[in-house]
Amino acid sequence: MSVPAQAPEFPASLEWINCDPLRMSEQRGRAVALVFWSASSAYCHNLLDDLGGIATRHADGLTVVAVHTPKFEAERDQRIALKALNRLGCRLPAAHDKLFLLWQHFEVKAWPTVILIDASGAVQHRFVGDHQRGAIDLAVQGLLDSAGPQQRVFGAQVQAYKPEPRMPLAFPAGLAVGPSHLYVADTAHHRILECSHEGRILRTFGSGTPGYVDGHPSECSFNGPRGLHLTRDALFVADTGNHTLRRIALLNGESDTIAGTGQRRQTGEGQGSSPSTTALDTPWAVTGSNDKLYFTQAAAQQVWEYDQVSRSLRCLVGTGQIGFGDGVGDRAMLAQPAGLALVQQSLYVADSAASAIRSVHVSGGQIHSLIGHGLFEFGRQDGPRQSALLQYPLDVAMDPKSPQLWIADTYNSQIRYLRLGGGDLRSLQLDYVLHEPSAIAAGSGALWVANSNSHEVVRIDMESRQVQRLPIGE
Repeated sequence: MSVPAQAPEFPASLEWINCDPLRMSEQRGRAVALVFWSASSAYCHNLLDDLGGIATRHADGLTVVAVHTPKFEAERDQRIALKALNRLGCRLPAAHDKLFLLWQHFEVKAWPTVILIDASGAVQHRFVGDHQRGAIDLAVQGLLDSAGPQQRVFGAQVQAYKPEPRMPLAFPAGLAVGPSHLYVADTAHHRILECSHEGRILRTFGSGTPGYVDGHPSECSFNGPRGLHLTRDALFVADTGNHTLRRIALLNGESDTIAGTGQRRQTGEGQGSSPSTTALDTPWAVTGSNDKLYFTQAAAQQVWEYDQVSRSLRCLVGTGQIGFGDGVGDRAMLAQPAGLALVQQSLYVADSAASAIRSVHVSGGQIHSLIGHGLFEFGRQDGPRQSALLQYPLDVAMDPKSPQLWIADTYNSQIRYLRLGGGDLRSLQLDYVLHEPSAIAAGSGALWVANSNSHEVVRIDMESRQVQRLPIGE
C-alpha cells in the first residue's frame, strides 16, 4: 500500500477572499477539507451548503477551505467569488486560486471536488461531484477518530466573513411584472416583495430568515428564492434553497407548496407519483400559461412540466447529466438551465453553464440551440447567431410588443437582445453600470432588471433607454 502524499503549503499566490491567509502547516492536528468550487456552479452551491453543515458538526477538529477556481473569464476576479459566498451565506474561509496551482497539485478534474487531509497532513480521500454529504461526513469522522486525542488539536475554525453593505435589497434574483405591481425575489433576504411600479413596498411575503414554512405572509419562510411567475390571482416562486415550487395566493397572501418535499433530489432518483412526494433539485425559474407550469432544475440539468389540473409532474427535457446537445426529451442535454420565457408553444431557456440560449417545443420536447457552442465556449460578441457569444446568461424575457428576446447576460454585465426568426444578437447600450444582472422582466412599457450585485432593481424605459433606479425599501 502506497504512503499517502503530504499536502503542500498554500501557495503564496493564493488570494484570500474573506479572511487572513491560512497556512497548511498550522492545521496539523486537525482534519482539513479543501473544496474546489466555481462561483457559477449550482453543483458547487449545493456542496458548499453541505460542507457548511459538516464544518459545524465537526467544529472542534475540522478546517474547511473553499478554494475558488474560475471556469469563466469573469470569475478570474475574486470579487465575483466573494459576491457568490455572501449571496449563499457561506462563511467558510475561502481562497482564490486563479492560477490553478492547488487544482493542478491535487490533480482536480471537475467542479466540485473535495480533498480530505488527515491530522498529520496526508491526503486521504477525494470526492468528486454533488450529493456527497453523507460520505464526506463519515470520512471526516473517521479521520478524527483515527488521529487519537494526543495528536488532535481541538478548537473551533474561525468564521470567515467580509459582509456586503447593509441595503434594503440583498442580491435580488427574480422579477415578475403586472399592470400595476412589480414582484421582487429579495433572494439573500429570503423573502418576496410586492411593490408598486415606482418601487414602494406594498406587501412582504416571508419572515426574512431562511426556512421552509407555508402560511401567513409574515409567518411563512423561503430559502434563497429566485424565479417568479405571475398569474391573475397567484404568484409562483422557485424556492431554490428549499428545492420546492411555492405558490402565493394574491388575495390573502397565503403561501403553499405545490411541488417538492423540501429535500434535494438525489442523483438517479426517479420521478415520484405526485408533486408532494417528488423531490426537486435547485429549481431556478418558473413560467407558464393556462394550466401548465414549466420550471428549470439547475442542478438536475432538466426542464420539468407541472400540470395544475391533474397535479402531475413530468420531465420535459434533459438527460439529468450536464452537457450540451440538441435532441428530443431525455436524449437532449442541458447545462444548468436557469431563466425561462414561454411564447406560445416555444419555451426559451437561458442555459447558463453553456452560455447558450435554447428553445424547447413544449408539446414534442424537441430542443434547439439558438446561441451557444459548448460548455467552455463563451465571450462577448454581437452578430450572427453562428458566431455570437454570451457569458453565463441567467434570465430571458419576451418583449411584449415585438418578436424579440431580452437576455440578462450576467457575467458580461449587459442586457442583450435577439430577434426571433433568425435575427442577430445585439447589446443594449445604456448610460448605466450593471453588475451581474440576473433577472429581467418586460412589461408596462419597460424592462425591469435585477442588478443583483449592486443590490438593486432598475427600470429601463423602452423608448428612451433611460435607466431609473427604484428606491425599494428606502
